[in-house]
This record gives sequence, structure tokens and C-alpha cells, in this order.
Amino acid sequence: MLLKEYRICMPLTVEEYKIGQLYMISKHSLEQSGGGDGVEVVRNEPDMHPQYGQGQVTEKRIYLSSKLPSWMRKFVPMIFYVTEKAWNFYPYTVTEYSCSFLPKLQVKIETRFENDNGSNENVFGDGPTPRDSVCFLDILSDPIPDKHYKKTEDLSSWVSKRTGRGPLVDGWRNSARPIMCSYKRVQCSFEVYGFQSRTEEFIHRNIRDILLVGHRQAVAWTDEWHGMSLEEVREFERKLQQETNSKLKCDRTDSGPASLRPSFSRSLSVTDESSLKKMGLKTVSIPDCSSRPSSYSVKSPVRLNSNPE
Repeated sequence: MLLKEYRICMPLTVEEYKIGQLYMISKHSLEQSGGGDGVEVVRNEPDMHPQYGQGQVTEKRIYLSSKLPSWMRKFVPMIFYVTEKAWNFYPYTVTEYSCSFLPKLQVKIETRFENDNGSNENVFGDGPTPRDSVCFLDILSDPIPDKHYKKTEDLSSWVSKRTGRGPLVDGWRNSARPIMCSYKRVQCSFEVYGFQSRTEEFIHRNIRDILLVGHRQAVAWTDEWHGMSLEEVREFERKLQQETNSKLKCDRTDSGPASLRPSFSRSLSVTDESSLKKMGLKTVSIPDCSSRPSSYSVKSPVRLNSNPE
């Protein structure tokens, strides 16, 4: 298991980010959906957690086949999704990721939001995270993938008209007011011999990029969500979830039945039986499919049961 604690500061208050987080996740999910990949919201409603009590539960399917590295696509179905189940007890959240195709893959993210600059060494209350497992992410200067960069989201030139905050400058984490920190304890486990380290490191790299992009956007979009009520942002969330789900549904319909084929399937070139015999190869009779017992029936690939917070 690979454990890391990410700390991401923002020039916001914890109370402000309660709205900003919901807005950012919804808009980010819509932006990242397309070509069959993206986030489908299955469930988003108040519910009771057996341990933490009343909260908001959200269940999503994150389709990401095209984002997988080539070595991983060899044993993953072409239509591949991870199930994300998130419990929001703001300012504390718990998010878990699972995949029925890869039952040994488990990812858990615990998050606490505090009005500080990341200086709390025991924010989860059960002991400090080892120092070599703590990673500060700077939304101003840390690099993000080129495909995610937008000039309008560059915080070195960002200025909020509603709040008068910005732009951010070097050392801003020690001087900005207000300031808050998103503490994220990420536990990733994929106990499969030969793939464990590479897979766990791949997941953490992607989580790091998602966290950086998402928190940058939450700040860059401040003037879009600042001043919204919880009811207003929930309505915005509902509307964009419908748009995102419709977008994914259309993409999968347009892709046609071929998209259901596993990515590890290969085309086999065969010739007629007499030619095979001339080559000295033995042939076997294959019974007609209709005469096979039900246990031989061909099954469709399993659809498997993931956004920045």
C-alpha cells in the first residue's frame, strides 16, 4: 500500500470553499467528459453513514479507458470505469474507489479542510503522517499537464473582482489572507505481483494532477460561484450532472457495438481445414454454439464499478 498526504492551500475560507468545491467538481466533470470518457453521476442525495452519521452521498462512474497507459490497456476492457463513492460531512469527506474488474485495486481518500496554511501535523487526529509521505502542492507554481493549462486559470495573473484577491505571487502561502488548506490522506493499494508499484505510482501521479488542476480551477472560478447559496449551487450541480450524463450516453451510443469489445482481443488469421492438413496441422471439430451447454455462452465484458474534491 502506498500512502501519501497531500496538502493544497487556497486563498479562500473553509466556509467559502463549501460552495466553491461543489461548483468546481460539477463544472470540471463536464469539461473532462467527452469521447466516451468522463464522469457519470449515478446517485447524489442525503443519506446516513453507519459511522459518521448524516451526510451527502455521491456515487459516480468514472470512464477513463483512453487515459490508461498502454501497458495497462492490455488487460483492461475497452469500456472501463471506476466506481467512486463519496461521503460529504463537510469539512470532512471520505471518498472510496473500486473496480469490479480489478478487485485488488482499492483507493481511499480522506479529506479535512482547515483555515490554516497546511501547518497542522495531525489533522486527522490519529497520529502524524510520516514526513516523507507529506506532499505540499502549490496551485501557483507546481506544473500541470500541458493539456490542462489555460491562461484564464493561471493564478499568477488571476484577479477576483468579487473579492479583490489575487494575483498570487511567490511565497503567497505564508502571506495570503484568508487562507485555507485541503488536507488529503490518500491510501492506494493494488496487490498484484509485477504490477503493484507501477500501478500505485501511476494512480498517485494522476491524483496529484487532478488535485492541482481542480484546486486551481476552484480559485480561478471564484467570481462564478462566490455569493451563491447552498441551494443555488446544488441546483447548478444537478443541472450539470444531467448534462454530463447525457453527453456520456450520446458518446457511448455513437461509438457503436464495437466499443464493447475487450481491448485485449486479437484478430486471428485462419485458413480452411484442407490447407491446415497439408501444413501438417491437426484440426479439431468445434461443436455448434447452439448445441453447447449454457455454461459456454459468450458473455459481454463486465462494466466496471472518480473528480477533484
